[in-house]
Amino acid sequence: MSVVAFGQTIHPVGNIFKPQAAPAESVYHLSLLVLTVCAAVFLVVAGLLTFTIVRFRRKADDGHEPAQVYGSNRIEIAWTVIPVLIVFVLTMATARVVTAIQNKRAPADALLVTVIGHQWWWEIRYQDLGIVTANELHVPVSTAAKPALTFLKLESADVAHSFWVPQLSGKTDLIPNRTNSMWIDPRQEGIFLGNCAEYCGMQHANMLLRVIVQSPEEFEKWAAAQKPEASYDSRIEAARGAFLSLSCVNCHSVSGTSASGTFGPDLSHLMSRAMLGSGVIPNTQENLRAWVKDPQAIKPGNLMPNMQLNSRELDEVVTYLSSLK
Repeated sequence: MSVVAFGQTIHPVGNIFKPQAAPAESVYHLSLLVLTVCAAVFLVVAGLLTFTIVRFRRKADDGHEPAQVYGSNRIEIAWTVIPVLIVFVLTMATARVVTAIQNKRAPADALLVTVIGHQWWWEIRYQDLGIVTANELHVPVSTAAKPALTFLKLESADVAHSFWVPQLSGKTDLIPNRTNSMWIDPRQEGIFLGNCAEYCGMQHANMLLRVIVQSPEEFEKWAAAQKPEASYDSRIEAARGAFLSLSCVNCHSVSGTSASGTFGPDLSHLMSRAMLGSGVIPNTQENLRAWVKDPQAIKPGNLMPNMQLNSRELDEVVTYLSSLK
């Protein structure tokens, strides 16, 4: 069941039986084949076993030992050849799907995005657009009249992760010192939920991801809003100065300022995102204050420490971050 938030439909996690992109559809059809073959094998084996138990059960007045069969070449050949053929068919079908997806070439107008996995958040870079964001991947919808493919370059900054949005694609690992790739062509607008599918530490379950599929016009509007440097408001100059004086700038980047850290998410347009902490809590001013005050209370084990800010510092930092739209 889908819900609506911020004017967009949110599709629930895990529904691989309603694919909304070509890669996911290929995986869906392959899974149907595998399930059908496995179900047929189960029914044949269970049926024969049930028939044997009923038909040849020992009668109460029968004390004789049944005839012993020590081998049958025909049966042994059959139960060797048939499983080999089944495995061969499934292997070839899987190889065909994997090859077709992996060998897809990016058209000239494809959207190119680099996704970098961190413990426990997603860094997202649109190299041709000059946009850096986190945890929310915006892409245009693909239609028959105007196909729109998004090609993802997948990297890891620390340990192994796995990118998985069930309705859009299969799983693809992000491996340190290695670049993998995948592509999606979402056919329906809305928010598709995904998550890391490779155990990567304490907060693996909370390394969540949103793919926000928009009309071409809405995507262009979003991209245009992300390109400028972080907004500047002279009325909160004191709050801005307080933020830049703290060690936040060692981990986070804010365009147009001296904050140029790369260890944590880029904050240049923080308030344009719907969620905080890689999908853990909604991005409201109240939640932002709670996160800055003590991120460990919200997402234990994450790599952002409690900065032990006093009330004045906390107010100023939250005031400045709230202006970054």
